[in-house]
Amino acid sequence: MDTVSQLQSMGLTMPSTAYIVAIIFFSLAGLAAYYYGKRSAKPTVRWLGLALMLYPYVVTDTVMVYIVGTALCAAVIWYDRH
Repeated sequence: MDTVSQLQSMGLTMPSTAYIVAIIFFSLAGLAAYYYGKRSAKPTVRWLGLALMLYPYVVTDTVMVYIVGTALCAAVIWYDRH
């Protein structure tokens, strides 16, 4: 038996490519927002950047990863301008 079928028999599935691309993209955007908020002394932007880096550990649905990530990115832009 190969490893993938062993994992599937235990109820574990491999994430899709779209999910992996989303978590990498939003995590990098969060890293950039975190450092920008730290450098410019904007704590809200810094905390939103941290949220962008960590939320994929909680959200497992691919569509929700895109929705939450887009909302957090929009919040970073909005708080940066105000």
